Amino acid sequence: MHAYCVIEVKTGTFGVGNIGQLGTYMTAVNHILKTEQDSPTIGLLICKDKDNMLAQYALESSSQPIGVAEFQLIKFIPDEFKSSVPSIEDTELGEK
Repeated sequence: MHAYCVIEVKTGTFGVGNIGQLGTYMTAVNHILKTEQDSPTIGLLICKDKDNMLAQYALESSSQPIGVAEFQLIKFIPDEFKSSVPSIEDTELGEK
């Protein structure tokens, strides 16, 4: 299988508008890069958190192959570094 994959990472909570935005990027890939030999472009939206029911409804309204997932940064940090990395809460306080 040969297909393009468009991955978008959002630092915030999933919103229904994210599906439309990712779909726009996927359509651009289809017009610019995809050939007849390629399978349909796949979209993956990775968010800080999501409401599963809202995500399901948003995905059902799209005809494009899109998946939505959550990320948890703490899982990717090796144990020996966790004490020296600021918490998510500390990081978010700096954004306000």
